[in-house]
Amino acid sequence: MRTVKPKKFLGQHFLTDLDIAQRIADTVDACPDLPVLEVGPGMGVMTQYLMRKPRPLKVVELDFESVAYLRRTWPQLEDDIIEDDFLKMHLDRIFGGQPFVLTGNYPYNISSQIFFKMLDNKELIPCCTGMIQKEVADRICARPGTKAYGILSVLIQAWYEPTYLFTVEPHVFNPPPKVRSAVIRLTRNATQSLGCDEALFKRVVKTTFNQRRKTLRNNLRPLLAELALEREGVGNKMQTFLADPLFDLRPEQLSVEQFIALTNSISQL
Repeated sequence: MRTVKPKKFLGQHFLTDLDIAQRIADTVDACPDLPVLEVGPGMGVMTQYLMRKPRPLKVVELDFESVAYLRRTWPQLEDDIIEDDFLKMHLDRIFGGQPFVLTGNYPYNISSQIFFKMLDNKELIPCCTGMIQKEVADRICARPGTKAYGILSVLIQAWYEPTYLFTVEPHVFNPPPKVRSAVIRLTRNATQSLGCDEALFKRVVKTTFNQRRKTLRNNLRPLLAELALEREGVGNKMQTFLADPLFDLRPEQLSVEQFIALTNSISQL
């Protein structure tokens, strides 16, 4: 049977090692009794193991050639193949509004966007597993004070507990990527509300990490200047506010809780 040619513009690197495919598929077992949505199944190397699990499964694939291959090879999947762009989908329609596990060998070129989509739908996705670039996995799992700690670390750890499961070498893919890969699991934590303006929280995190070698004081000045235009009186308070020793720190030194406290302090200006 003719196979699918990997497409560079879709970031496709097809996993060829069946043992690793089964190990990744088995990561969803940590979140039992929920339906599973697989993103980017390609030729179904992981899908075949997910299909054996006693729970509903749907797969979403953008590549028409991969969709045709899945239909030919796994006809029992016919009604559960969604030909669409995951990033544009309404996830509340997939399983009738029921929460589900998100998994996949995620396309490298959109892996960060997939996690931002997950965050936007965090009440629907109590568990997310899958394979991504090792560098991205390191960032997601990084702790404060480390070089890898950044925007993804803070925004994801505010809502999820990340677990780095194992590393995957390039030679088990077709074509082999130029980077190592890693499999992770994200499990929703107990947080129901951050206790701050969540839109401002994202803005603060992204602004402070724009130039991570600079101090919080230097990174936050443009944001505070914008707020001064939006809110009367903020400009008069800026110098006193920025005099706090906290602003001598760099962004990677702050925990999620400290970013939340910082957001509340800015809200009160």
